[in-house]
Amino acid sequence: MKIATWNVNSLNVRAPQVLEWLNAEAVDVLCVQETKIEDHKFPYDEFTNIGYQAVHLGQKTYNGVAIISKHPIEEVQFDIPNLEDIQKRVVAATICGIRIICVYIPNGQSVGSDKYLYKLQWLQALTAYLEQQLKQYPKLALLGDYNIAPEDRDVYDPERWQGSVLVSEPERVAFRQLQALGLHDSFRLFEQPEKLYSWWDYRMVAFRRNLGLRIDHILISSALVPAAKASWIDRAPRKLERPSDHTPVVLELDIG
Repeated sequence: MKIATWNVNSLNVRAPQVLEWLNAEAVDVLCVQETKIEDHKFPYDEFTNIGYQAVHLGQKTYNGVAIISKHPIEEVQFDIPNLEDIQKRVVAATICGIRIICVYIPNGQSVGSDKYLYKLQWLQALTAYLEQQLKQYPKLALLGDYNIAPEDRDVYDPERWQGSVLVSEPERVAFRQLQALGLHDSFRLFEQPEKLYSWWDYRMVAFRRNLGLRIDHILISSALVPAAKASWIDRAPRKLERPSDHTPVVLELDIG
């Protein structure tokens, strides 16, 4: 079973790329962020035509998350319970006995800004929500654009980025608090080459120069760790014409 996460930065623009990638890679479950469309505009039929079903939580112009699956999607839940938030950032569902939670964690804009404080508060609410979810669903995967590079090796130039949003210590502490719940960075369960990233700025010819950050992650519960067989970042979609600034991260699981 292959599960993946991909911030597509507008499904209106990149639905053909997503459809083509799913056809080519035979991914079982894809979590998508920044769809930037309302629910009634989501291309459900296009995914159905290639053998997938989907659940989507969207809004016009901003945010938006979806779970796209080859398998039945059950026990769907939208948003973080008890968190008043107009931004559409979370959708959860159970697929093949695994609790799949797709998240688009706030960017934070800049350290100390109102959006940064919102990000840290949002992460606290997410952590509390996941603590409860793990009690109910021991097999759990948290996929998404975290907007956090958890370690210096996840940043092309740590000195340049030191103290900046996406790499600041409070954000990294929040990431570690997620791990402290019993979640594991599935990418780091395996030996990986250096300088592998999932996001590159559109500016400065950043992708060609590999000036990137690893901010898209798949965290899995301890119960799923024995099933993890491989994890990789697929750079190919970032080479397409009019690509997202992110590229997919994939995890292969052997769930029998």
